[in-house]
Amino acid sequence: EWQTDTLETAVTTNKVVEGDDISTTVFPAVAATARVGNYTQISRKLIAINDTLEAVDKAGRNSEKAYQLAKRSAELKRDMEYTINSMQAGNAGGPTTARATACLGAWLKSNTYFDATTAPGVDPTYTSGVPSTARTDGTQVAYTETILKSVVASGWSNGADVSRWVHLLGPVNKAKASAFSGVATATYNQSTPKPFAIIGSADVYVSEFGTFTIQANRFQRERDGWFLDPRYIKVGYLRPFKMVPLAKTGDAEKMMLVAEWTLIVSNEAAHGAAYDLTTT
Repeated sequence: EWQTDTLETAVTTNKVVEGDDISTTVFPAVAATARVGNYTQISRKLIAINDTLEAVDKAGRNSEKAYQLAKRSAELKRDMEYTINSMQAGNAGGPTTARATACLGAWLKSNTYFDATTAPGVDPTYTSGVPSTARTDGTQVAYTETILKSVVASGWSNGADVSRWVHLLGPVNKAKASAFSGVATATYNQSTPKPFAIIGSADVYVSEFGTFTIQANRFQRERDGWFLDPRYIKVGYLRPFKMVPLAKTGDAEKMMLVAEWTLIVSNEAAHGAAYDLTTT
């Protein structure tokens, strides 16, 4: 769990008479901060190496155990990233239900765009500060620069630092974004003689409210477009990655690679999302 807070609305009436005295009646009440949080999720990979395979000489590696441990670690990290980019809602779990961490599709609701005409989607809802209901999908629309500008304007109005954003898209919509008129001039620095580069994409967008990068992301749904400020999102661990030896029941060594983690979105309004984008 963590706390979030907001600033008072700016006013033009903040002026006092020179030499004015302080009255005890002018002190405002201290506003309570908002308490939000997320559930930790337990993820694991199992490894079993038969003793003969570990004992024999192998081509390309000395230890099958070390190789499989490194491979399973990379796979577990990929599972975590794929989950973070999903619509999964937070779930406290139970005796027969695994706990689930609330992911991006359940967190982002302040600076979002989706088609509001035919069968519109619905933004997520929170229960006791935890995103308990993920966003529901709606009618898909083609990704346009108008949609991008709508999210950018909303984020700027809500205090987001647009210049810190990283805009993440699937491959189809990344290609569409490269054709937007607001992208920076396509240039390529070639300091030494070599074959010419053919520029087929754009990675920087110059908006009215800040310049940010555009990147392809293979771990998110094609129909979602994230606008993320890395300062206000991170993975938190209750139990970091750990290799746990399991009981030996035969001619093999068994292990479990396990981590207990959660997605921490310290300021939801610092980010944005464009939803229900067409995937072709």
